[in-house]
Amino acid sequence: MVLNHGLPIFFILAIILYMPDLEELIYIIKEKNPVIDDASLELIETAFDYAAKAHHGQKRLTGEDYLNHPFNTAKTLAELNVDPQTIAAGLLHDIPENTDLTIDDLRQEFGKEIAVLVDGVTKLGTVKYRGLERYVENLRRMFMAMTKDIRVIVIRLADRLDNMKTLDVHPEEKKLRIAKETMEIYAPTANRLGIGELKGLLEDWAFFYLDPKNYQWTKNLAKERLAIQLKYIEKIKKILTSELRQNNIKNVILHGRVKHYYSLYKKLLRKDKDINKVYDLVALRIVVGTIPECYMVLGLIHKKWIPLKGRIKDYIAQPKPNGYQSIHTTVFTERGKIVEFQIRTEEMHDLAEYGIAAHWRYKEESGARKKQTIWIKQLLEIQKLIKDDKKYIQNIKLNVFQNRIFAFTPKGDVIDLPEDATPVDFAYHIHTEIGNKCAGARINEEIVPLNTTLKSGDVVEIIINKNRKKPNQDWLEFVKTNVAKDKIRIALKKS
Repeated sequence: MVLNHGLPIFFILAIILYMPDLEELIYIIKEKNPVIDDASLELIETAFDYAAKAHHGQKRLTGEDYLNHPFNTAKTLAELNVDPQTIAAGLLHDIPENTDLTIDDLRQEFGKEIAVLVDGVTKLGTVKYRGLERYVENLRRMFMAMTKDIRVIVIRLADRLDNMKTLDVHPEEKKLRIAKETMEIYAPTANRLGIGELKGLLEDWAFFYLDPKNYQWTKNLAKERLAIQLKYIEKIKKILTSELRQNNIKNVILHGRVKHYYSLYKKLLRKDKDINKVYDLVALRIVVGTIPECYMVLGLIHKKWIPLKGRIKDYIAQPKPNGYQSIHTTVFTERGKIVEFQIRTEEMHDLAEYGIAAHWRYKEESGARKKQTIWIKQLLEIQKLIKDDKKYIQNIKLNVFQNRIFAFTPKGDVIDLPEDATPVDFAYHIHTEIGNKCAGARINEEIVPLNTTLKSGDVVEIIINKNRKKPNQDWLEFVKTNVAKDKIRIALKKS
């Protein structure tokens, strides 16, 4: 027996009967962070007891105890390996909104830091499609909270994930609205913050409600292929482990990564819905101690198996815009089967899985963290500069909710741009005068039209004409970034 889109009734019953267990939460925390101190664990235990008393007798629409929700939020945060204060705030985040206790009560009990986090989550509210003005107001509030303390958004993302798991109890219209918010706002925000696992889970739950037919089709297709591929991956793991041992590469972690359904579905659409053309349904992740070892492992893999042409991507040398680092290579293995490998250090793996949520554990500020800091500062600038609601949404969609690519200058500088950006967008991103005097472009050493769509990894050289007085008005028809559009309009007005 199933409910609506296919959520099994036993799943709903399991939610209702489930009782939060502090030991379960502590186990996850210790597993993720074996060196956590007793004071931090005591803080989390105190927060759990406080939340249990505050929410005593309250029920959710599912019929379960209300405590289940903040507890599940805290579990997700623990899985992300965030700091103890954020986990405690996750346990307490609904108290000011749903009980008689206030932020002042929390401040007296837990101190200023946790009270500020809970207050941030409470003030954030929910981002809802209820008229343009209300929608923009909530978006501004969300990103203002992000610029003050990024942990507020991480808590909100964990909160949203648990809400998605119990979405079936709501009316159809509300389910679709919340699923759309999740797909268009929360999942892309998780992606921009580099929290890959959370982004994948949010997308899959939204996909389940927004397009149940294609969700089921993708799931069935993946299920048929997975049993075969996972078994084969185990064989490859044994072969590679022996190879690494012989070459004295120690303390290596190897595990398979299964592609999320929505990510797989998008790839299938690009591959004529042919799963035989999807090589990374299961990828083998190799986590080593140092960056030199990453390249040593890459060499050993290519010595053992033949790499596919054009399928080697070095995101260590040139990280993705959200800070993701890893080396990807796809090779022909035993009996001509195709396998993708992802090679990275432990820190890179943590940042790939947990994104900005993992930064607190690393004392030195990494390049990825600096990029996140710059991006958050840019969000604040957008808040200050753009007052018009429609322009603000367009800008936010380009900066947050749209996939990003990265292209390079001939000197190797990375330029972070939205998907479908052109050489003209690239030129204006470098400097206004470079854009205004742009006369042509080379992509990967080939002359191309200025309306050519850039791809990640392209090397772009802008050809300028020093005698050029103004940009071409026709450029407004194909440039993607608001920066380019605004600078073109300003230059044309002056002329």
